Amino acid sequence: MSEERPFEPVSDGPRVIVVGVDGSETSLRAGAYAWGLARRSGARLILVQVTPMTTISTLTAGGAAIMRETAEELAEELRAELRRVAEQMPGVRYEVVLEHGDAVTVLARIADEVKADAVVVGASAKAGHRFVGSVAIRLVRAGRWPVTVVP
Repeated sequence: MSEERPFEPVSDGPRVIVVGVDGSETSLRAGAYAWGLARRSGARLILVQVTPMTTISTLTAGGAAIMRETAEELAEELRAELRRVAEQMPGVRYEVVLEHGDAVTVLARIADEVKADAVVVGASAKAGHRFVGSVAIRLVRAGRWPVTVVP
């Protein structure tokens, strides 16, 4: 039999959490879950919003500029909402990252760069993801961090 360890009154939870947010209902729930987890464990929270490059690259130059501007406006709305939340529930160190590209590639790169202990994403509601794989499934397959999928 193994020896029982004494109780340690320190947090063994995540120290750095990366969460993907895209404005969808499930990603907002993932953000709220990650916020609470970060608050309870004293973790640093990195909120990542990724605009798919395929969306931008298929547009005309003017359309691409509008898409970039819209993504930046959404990111600013997210930052403003987070400032409001932070005032009501202080104690979470967070930052918002806006990137363009493939969501899985960007989330994985950022999680590796910040040495994330956990990655949180919302479940996909898109039917096509059953065939090509959702962001969550692809992150789990990468196998480098625990991934929590919030419905």
